[in-house]
Amino acid sequence: MTSVPTPIPSRTQYVLDAIKHRILTGQLTPGQALVETELAAQFGVSKTPVREALKTLAGTGLVVMSQYKGVTVRMVDADMAREVYDVRLLLEPEALRRAVRRGASLDAARDALTRADDATDTAERSLANREFHRALYLPCGNPLLGRMLDEVRDQAALVSAVAWATDPSWDREAAEHREILRLALDGDADGAAGALHAHIASFVRRAFPADADGTGDTAGTQPRPEEGQE
Repeated sequence: MTSVPTPIPSRTQYVLDAIKHRILTGQLTPGQALVETELAAQFGVSKTPVREALKTLAGTGLVVMSQYKGVTVRMVDADMAREVYDVRLLLEPEALRRAVRRGASLDAARDALTRADDATDTAERSLANREFHRALYLPCGNPLLGRMLDEVRDQAALVSAVAWATDPSWDREAAEHREILRLALDGDADGAAGALHAHIASFVRRAFPADADGTGDTAGTQPRPEEGQE
């Protein structure tokens, strides 16, 4: 018998969504302390839903709980970025390939792309781009594959938020998204998957270039000021 996940109480969900939104849009930055009493006061709730929300965010990799430092937004370095994007490179293009081959609707991806183009601020554009990618892989026909990508989705968005805050390149990212979607809508499964692979791979190379010995500089928390986000 399949177990049913315990639903998150509404107040905890409210706090969870609010903190996540602030992290993924750069309002809360890597390394920033998250103090339960301060957050409870901001959201007008007790410390209990805040504590539960932070535990959930720790499980998704967005925050880190330390006995000595308390709770902080997760730091982003080259190793973390490459690990997350390696998973995306292995799974996301294949998910899109399968979605195209099965003739799945990509209307949600088209809508997200339009919202990104029409966005009036960084937060709105970032969230629309995040939905664009999810709309490409979710209809792959394999729910487990979709859930696996969902599991790294928040961490990928955190990496993106850090990189995009340095030097966003809206035009380049939008052009690549439009080309991926065009190929997918044309039924070119391999072409769309290849374009998506190149799109994802180019981001981490630009934001976290390898050193001469092939290893990344993992000491810092910010990418070099190259180009945008994915």
